[in-house]
Amino acid sequence: MKLASLFKKLSSFQIMILGFMSLILVGALLLMTPIASRGMHWTSFENSLFTATSAVCVTGLVVRDTATYWSTFGQAVILILIQIGGLGIITITAFFAAVSGRKITLFQRHLLQDSLSSHQIGGVVRLMGFIFRLVFIIEMAGALLMMPVFCMHFGWHGVWMAFFHSVSAFCNAGFDIMGSYSGRFSSLTAFADNYFIVIPICLLIISGGLGFLTWDDFVVHKFRFKRYRMQSKVILVTSLLLIVIPALLLFINDYASYPLHRRIALSLFQAVTPRTAGFNTADLTQLTLSGRTLFVFLMLIGGSPGSTAGGMKTTTIAVLFGNAVSVMRRKKNTQFFGRRIDDSTVKNAATLLVMYVFLMIAGALVISMIDDVPGSYSIFETASAVGTVGLTLGITPSLSLVSHLILIVLMFIGRVGGLTLLYAAMNKTGAEVSQYPVEKISVG
Repeated sequence: MKLASLFKKLSSFQIMILGFMSLILVGALLLMTPIASRGMHWTSFENSLFTATSAVCVTGLVVRDTATYWSTFGQAVILILIQIGGLGIITITAFFAAVSGRKITLFQRHLLQDSLSSHQIGGVVRLMGFIFRLVFIIEMAGALLMMPVFCMHFGWHGVWMAFFHSVSAFCNAGFDIMGSYSGRFSSLTAFADNYFIVIPICLLIISGGLGFLTWDDFVVHKFRFKRYRMQSKVILVTSLLLIVIPALLLFINDYASYPLHRRIALSLFQAVTPRTAGFNTADLTQLTLSGRTLFVFLMLIGGSPGSTAGGMKTTTIAVLFGNAVSVMRRKKNTQFFGRRIDDSTVKNAATLLVMYVFLMIAGALVISMIDDVPGSYSIFETASAVGTVGLTLGITPSLSLVSHLILIVLMFIGRVGGLTLLYAAMNKTGAEVSQYPVEKISVG
């Protein structure tokens, strides 16, 4: 009873943070045990904590190769952490409570609403059930599509590989168990031009990153786009642009020397994966400077609200761009699809942008000074961490303890959300009654 009353005193944002922290700690303790490693020895708390944080925060940065270091038990623990982290611990807890026949209280519905980024409390229990059905169908379909290729290369072990990579891709985690199949930390480079792997992985990443409310709109309204929520329309248009434009840029610039079929596959995959997925089918160290800059930009944006992905979110960049357009056109409000965006939303978007850019640059500066890493490499790494992406230029395993701790903090912030942390730290309610006098200030 005391524990229940304590939880009721906490805000939903504080409970979400505590839930993620508890899950990370449990995962780290499990990964420390000898049964979790192939060598049957104890793993240091630093490496276990880093791996558990990366899995729960669906990032994909690793200090130990997932295939060659962790045992089947360790890989299973990582996959469970990915699945729970992708769906959200509150969603998982509420689902099992509903399955066991327990009534979902109003307080739990409020938690679900914030966890799923739903705009209204009504229908959140129905939405939760829809999410679990959707996840099962998509992840199972992805695994079945990739299974023939993996079984052809790895025998019966390909079944486990298909399921592992399907869950990892849909949850935008980026963990792979390819091992040294085509080089150390090779990710999916061995299948760079295999469309039976490239297309399913891309579709899984996009599906997980769109957000469950967007999927709800699609299932209810099918292809009647005009009936979608305004948020879903913004997400779909923004996501499409953030795939097509980067794919064209990579096709023209970074992969111009490859044969056409491989050039298309590389450009498409590398355009999809930077927004929190973490897989790669090409050597990222060979990217041009413009290519790396593009990747950093995409990694910071991330997926969409209420999805398995992290980052600033597609709606954040859309609102900021829409606000810039409204200012240039001398319009009073930001507008999308005949609807006005509230000023508080624009402020939140601007705050998120400042926060994520600051965290990325500050983290990169410290890592660069401590480990003597080139600035471009450290910025790539911190952008990958705070965007919960998992792409790396290969420096993560060699970084010091302090740098690993910085990346752990960035991954955690990127997953739970910058505003969630702010609201949890400043748990104040009530409207602002008094206002200061207005005075103008020039900008630009």
